[in-house]
Amino acid sequence: MALLAWSSLFCLLPSLFVFLLCLVLRWSRSRCWIRLAVRAAEARFICKPTALANYLLQHCGSLAKPRLARWPRGDPHVQTLCSLLWGQYGDTIQFSRDNLLLRDEGIVALDWAVGTGLDEAVRRKRRDDQSGGKALGCFTSTPPILLLIPQCWGGMTAHLKALCHRAMCDGFYVVVFHPRGTAGCPLTTTRLTEFGDPADLEQAVAYIHSRHPSSALVAVSEGSGSGILLSYLGEHGSSTYLTAAAAISPVLQGQQWFEAAMSPIYRWWALFHRKLQLRRYAKSLRAVLDVDQALSSSSLRDFEEALFCSSARSGPHSQQGLAPSVAWALSERAAPAKDWDSYWERNEPLRDADEVALPVLCICSRDDPLLQPSSGLPTSLFQSNPYFFLVLTDKGGHCGFTLEGREQMEGEGTEEEEEEEEERCWSHIVVLEYFRVVADFLKVDGGSWSGSAGEYNQTGLRNRTSNMAPLRRKRATTMKRLRQQIPEKRSLNEEEENFIWKRSYTR
Repeated sequence: MALLAWSSLFCLLPSLFVFLLCLVLRWSRSRCWIRLAVRAAEARFICKPTALANYLLQHCGSLAKPRLARWPRGDPHVQTLCSLLWGQYGDTIQFSRDNLLLRDEGIVALDWAVGTGLDEAVRRKRRDDQSGGKALGCFTSTPPILLLIPQCWGGMTAHLKALCHRAMCDGFYVVVFHPRGTAGCPLTTTRLTEFGDPADLEQAVAYIHSRHPSSALVAVSEGSGSGILLSYLGEHGSSTYLTAAAAISPVLQGQQWFEAAMSPIYRWWALFHRKLQLRRYAKSLRAVLDVDQALSSSSLRDFEEALFCSSARSGPHSQQGLAPSVAWALSERAAPAKDWDSYWERNEPLRDADEVALPVLCICSRDDPLLQPSSGLPTSLFQSNPYFFLVLTDKGGHCGFTLEGREQMEGEGTEEEEEEEEERCWSHIVVLEYFRVVADFLKVDGGSWSGSAGEYNQTGLRNRTSNMAPLRRKRATTMKRLRQQIPEKRSLNEEEENFIWKRSYTR
C-alpha cells in the first residue's frame, strides 16, 4: 500500500511542478520582471549608422516592442510548424493566376490576390483608422504592389497567406511569384530554377511594372526564397523597378545552409516537396538529368547537386541540349555547373551584395531550427553596407515570430498594441511598417515613392526614361568578400555627412 502511495505521488510530481510554476508566473511582480528581461534581449537592430537607419529607429515603433510569445506558444518548433502548416486564413484568400511566358518558352505563375473572406466593412474601418483615413500602404494615387516570394520548394504556407491577408487589409495589391514547376505552375521546358537564379524573377518584375507602371513595387521573400530575391537585387543594382525589399528568416549563405545538418523532420519536409515536383515531370526530365539519383538522395545537398551539377551526371545526362538563342540568353547558366563549388559561385545570394542599391530589411531569429546559428550570420555586411538592415530576435522560430496572447499582456497595452496582437505575427507588422517608413523618408528627403525607375528621383540622381526591362551585365559571379573588420566607430552625424542616401547608378 505504501509503495502504491509513493508511486502515485511520484507520478503527480510533474503536474505539481507545472502548477507551482503557473502560480509564480501569475505573481504580478514576477511577470513584470520576466517581461522586462525578455524585452531587453528580444530584438537587436544591426546596421550601419545612416540617416535612414536613424529614421527607422525613430518612426518604426514595432521594432522597439516585439512582445514575442513565450513558451509553449513561443517554442521555435511550434512556431515553425504552425507557420508551415496551420493558419487562420486557409482558403479565405482568393487568387487570380497569370501564367507568364518567358524568353526561353518556360512559364512562371503570378497569383494576384483579389479578395478575402474578411467582411468588407471591417476592412474599410481598419484602413480608415490608420494613417488618418488613408490605407497604410497607399502613398500614391494607385496602391503599391507587394510581391511575395515563397520558399524554394514552392507553394503557399500559412505564414505567407497571413502576410498576404495583412497586406491586403493595409491597402496593398498583393501578387505571389511561383517559379516554374511549383504550386501547379506547368513545366514547359527541361530547365529548372537554380537556387540563386533571378532570370525568371527579372522578367516577372518587368511584367508587373508594365501592367502597373504608376504603382510602387516592393518585395518580401519567405525563408529560402531569399536566394532569388537577393540575387536579383545584386545583379540589377539601381536598375531594378523595386523600391524596397525585405526578407523574413532569409538564407543569407546558401552553401552553408545546404551543407549544414538539419533536423530530420524539416529535412524530410523540404525533400518531400522537392521530390514531389520532380516526380511529376520525371519522364520528361530523364533526357537531361539522372532523375533516379535525385529521387534517391537523402539530403538537400545531394538533391541540389544531382539536379544542377555536371559532376553528378553521367552519359546522356551531361548536356541539356538548349537552343542556341536560349543558351545565349542564359549565358553561363545554359550549362550545368561543373561541381558543387562552382555552382555556388553563381548562386550565392550575397555574391553581388555590394551592388544592391535599395533598402533591404532582414528579420532573423536566434532559435531558427532551419537556419544556421546566429553566429554564422554575415553581420559585417550589415555593419558596413548602408542598404542592409538586420533585426535579430532571441526567439521566433522560422517565419514564426508569434505575438503574445492578450491574456499575457493583461493590464498593459494601448489600443494600437491590442490591434497588433490580433494579427499574431510580429514580422508582418514590422515589414509593412518598414515599407511605410521608407516611403516617408524618401518623400521627406526629396525622393518620390514611384514604381517607375525613370521617375524615382532624388537630388542629383540621373533619370532613366526607358521603360524597357534592364539588361544584365555579364561579369564573373564570384562571391564578394565581406569585410571582416568593423569600420572605426564614428558619430552618426559624421556618417551621414559621408554617405548621402541616393540610388547611385552602377550600370
